[in-house]
Amino acid sequence: MQLQRLSDFCADYLRVNDFNDYCPNGVQIESVSEVKSIVSGVTASLDLIEAAIDVRADTLLVHHGYFWKGESPVIAGFKGRRIRTLIKNNINLLAYHLPLDAHPVVGNNVQIANIMGWEVHGTFASVGCHDIVFYTSLESTITLDELTKSIANQLNTTPLSLAAGNKPVKSIAWCTGAAQSYIDQAADRGFDVFISGEVSEHTFHYAKECGIHYIAAGHHATERYGVQALGRLISEQFGLKHQFIDIPNPV
Repeated sequence: MQLQRLSDFCADYLRVNDFNDYCPNGVQIESVSEVKSIVSGVTASLDLIEAAIDVRADTLLVHHGYFWKGESPVIAGFKGRRIRTLIKNNINLLAYHLPLDAHPVVGNNVQIANIMGWEVHGTFASVGCHDIVFYTSLESTITLDELTKSIANQLNTTPLSLAAGNKPVKSIAWCTGAAQSYIDQAADRGFDVFISGEVSEHTFHYAKECGIHYIAAGHHATERYGVQALGRLISEQFGLKHQFIDIPNPV
């Protein structure tokens, strides 16, 4: 199919125009006009690009692409190597950031809910026209340790758990990636625990003093699933070859 048609489909399905994002969503590098084989992955690193070359893909679909606000616009160094490698090997780059976090079907947050067996009861923290933080309430209380172990097993990650006392867990709010700053909104709403990918130094103190547990489950680990779901959808919708390639990242 034509790259423009694929881009238009994703823009409409993910509602990209509803978000004021930190990077462009959609086609970031155009190398060929026709798409036949897609590799999806979390970040458009050189390792992922080389893996896409190895399987002869013509399009790379990622959550973390290029051209972030505030970074140097100069295409040199590692950024230059990445872009040159894509163009030289006739590979397109499509990237979807916040729209792929917030989407109610293929988004990172709802995919985490599916994996963990949580029913999404609502959302908060608007980013444009849509919320970014999801929440649920468990049928019965569990301990923070039990929740941490379950996340470790289901997401194949090593979470960092910050306890705020010994209170049990029943209500959970979460947002994948580097969303630790939303802990204040989760605490204000009375949730027992907030889960994200990363942690800041002050998160420890905030959690303790505001009485909300915090779990950092890994930026990469929590954002592996949305791009896979989107890739599968595209493959089923248009009959394109799709393969997810995971480049391990402990962060």
